[in-house]
This record gives sequence, structure tokens and C-alpha cells, in this order.
Amino acid sequence: METARINFDNERYSTAAFLIRQAVEKCLKALFLFEKKGTIPQSHSLIYLSTNTSLPPEYRSFLRVLTPKFIDTRYPDASIGVPYELYGKEEVEELMEKASEVIEWIRNKIPQ
Repeated sequence: METARINFDNERYSTAAFLIRQAVEKCLKALFLFEKKGTIPQSHSLIYLSTNTSLPPEYRSFLRVLTPKFIDTRYPDASIGVPYELYGKEEVEELMEKASEVIEWIRNKIPQ
């Protein structure tokens, strides 16, 4: 999330959105590994990862919003426009706040 914040502070909102999504995915994979004690799935689906862990269901609506950021922040031909034009300060700030909640929940679940 630190690199996402740096990009956000430098008004690189599409990059920040991508990095926010990546941070959540990596934390979900850590939770999966902690709880299942097995191989981490080769999936980028935040919904799949969340439904196969103890992450509370109330976070799933946010994960549905965050999931496409893996594609539309990097591939203009897969979205409705150029990534840097799709993301603004308010939207990415909201993504960052909600992602921080999810990450904090996961951090509290995994012993440090």
C-alpha cells in the first residue's frame, strides 16, 4: 500500500488503483495460505480468494468493485478509455480507504 500511496500523492491515480488491488490480492493470498496451510491458488479473483477464507462477506461488494482494476488500469483496449483518464482522486481515495480496512482485518487475523 505504501507504493500505492506514493502514486496517489503524485496524482498517478490509475497506477495507485492497480497497486491497491495488488496489495489486497497479496493479503488475501497470505490469509488463504495461513488458513489452508497449502498451496496458494493461481487465481487473481478477489472473490474466489475471499470466499475461500474467513474474510467477512460484507467486504465482497468492495472486492467486486476492486477486481477489474487488475485489467482496466493496464489495458486501454479492455476498458472504456485510457487508464489515466478513468481514475480520479476521489474514486482512488475511496478505494484506498476500503482496501486499508480489508488489509487491517487480515493483519489482525494473521499472527505477526
